[in-house]
Amino acid sequence: MDHLTTAEAARTATAWRRHVSAGAAEVKPGTVRQWASRGHLPRAGLDPHGHPLYALADLARAERALRPRALRRVGISTRNQ
Repeated sequence: MDHLTTAEAARTATAWRRHVSAGAAEVKPGTVRQWASRGHLPRAGLDPHGHPLYALADLARAERALRPRALRRVGISTRNQ
């Protein structure tokens, strides 16, 4: 699982976020597309249908960098993260 589709990336990032937010935070496919369009998540290639793929390591970096703001938006303190 070196490269993930947008939907797979969203599910993976949601699992990470739910781990640190007691299930309160979700990452939707549209969020992953926004991360990519804003330069937080580089595209690692295309699948056979021409859809973008993302490297797991790049997804982890983007999710970690953007996590504090997302958690604050759902009312979770990020001081110890």
